[in-house]
Amino acid sequence: MSKNQLPVSVIYHKIGGKLEPFVKLDTIREDTFIKSLSEGDRVEVTFQVVVDDHSYGQLSKLHVCIRELAKETGDEFEVMKKLVKSRAGLQIDIEQDKYKSFANCSKEELSMAIQACLSIGDLIGCNLHSY
Repeated sequence: MSKNQLPVSVIYHKIGGKLEPFVKLDTIREDTFIKSLSEGDRVEVTFQVVVDDHSYGQLSKLHVCIRELAKETGDEFEVMKKLVKSRAGLQIDIEQDKYKSFANCSKEELSMAIQACLSIGDLIGCNLHSY
């Protein structure tokens, strides 16, 4: 497997006591990933129940993008996180500089934060669209 292999997210649902990919595309995505593995490669799997609020995948993508933006700009992670939250409209109290926690955000709010990261990346010449 290539060291640059991107992670694959597949959504399953439980049917007849087994986990089955939710849509056919997930089956194809999973099969393609497995075929790309070399014999002896190790794979990390995390199972999490999907909730309507937000997903682990969104939080992971968001933190990876913020970390990459911080690295590219030389800013600290927390500084970049505040900038992203501000651009996504997640500021709770302007005077006290308080922001909503990503853990308490809806999937729509996390999508806005991811979009804010992509926009910042585009402004500074850092392509985050492949993350």
